[in-house]
Amino acid sequence: MSSIKDILFLISKKFSIYISLSILIGGVISNILNIAIFTQLTVFRHHQSTFYFISESIVDCIQILITFTSRINLYAFNYDPSLTSTLWCKMRPTIAQTCAIISTETICFASIDQYLSTSYHVRLRQMSTLKLAHHLTFFLVCLALLHALPWAIFFQINPIIGCVSSNSIFTAYISFFHYCVLIGLLPITISCTFAALAYLNVRHIIRHQVPNFRRRLDRQLTAMVLIRVCLLTITTLPFIAYKIYELNVPFNPNNILKIAVDQLIGAVSYSIYFLNYSVFELFFFNCFCFILFLEFFLRVSNFIDKISSTSKIFSI
Repeated sequence: MSSIKDILFLISKKFSIYISLSILIGGVISNILNIAIFTQLTVFRHHQSTFYFISESIVDCIQILITFTSRINLYAFNYDPSLTSTLWCKMRPTIAQTCAIISTETICFASIDQYLSTSYHVRLRQMSTLKLAHHLTFFLVCLALLHALPWAIFFQINPIIGCVSSNSIFTAYISFFHYCVLIGLLPITISCTFAALAYLNVRHIIRHQVPNFRRRLDRQLTAMVLIRVCLLTITTLPFIAYKIYELNVPFNPNNILKIAVDQLIGAVSYSIYFLNYSVFELFFFNCFCFILFLEFFLRVSNFIDKISSTSKIFSI
């Protein structure tokens, strides 16, 4: 008869396999669809917020492919290259943390830009430009690559624990600053604050010189940013709590039941967190419906303009 710990190990293994496969397939497809929509339609192509969404989708695809191919190999085939290859032990966390920083901070940039572009003040609106978005994204990528260098330096293969940091100071930095601040409280606080301010702006847009079409676009982009920020907050907080617990509670290889419980909790928290990178179906559906509405609105407007201009000619 199977013990409780064996059942927990089996549940966490099956859960990780099926969820990882679902997130891998669904995440890659939905992010590719987002990239296709935002790059092909002219209504979105030259907007700063959508540039941030495109950048985030590209990074999220890389993050999902790196992370979940490794997890599927581990749980489905009992093979983890990071336990046998020192190079992969260093490269995988380096790439993953680079993508995590770029993805979360890009959401901050999108929320700040949406606040600026919907502001009443002309000076603030003028600060929101596509050129600034390009420069900020390039700077963020360079900064994220530099920040990820310690993972490539300090991560080593431990025969008992696995691929972990060999430096206690860097481990403390990861626990108390990287997870708590850089991909936790900082992006959540900034993005929530500016998304809420942008939402308040669009609720009181009274700019008569701005066409109704532009106002609708501002409202829809603000709603998309707000949804994205809510998703970031909901999915990130449980993962941060688990990572802080995992990095600070001593590992005891003799307590098998505790290891089984921690593995199940870790599998659930990881899955919730990576929904942040992959669950764009609702987000995409929202965009797609709005795109159809815009296309229909533009066609109807053009048709009405043609009819009115024709009637004026005949009346003359």
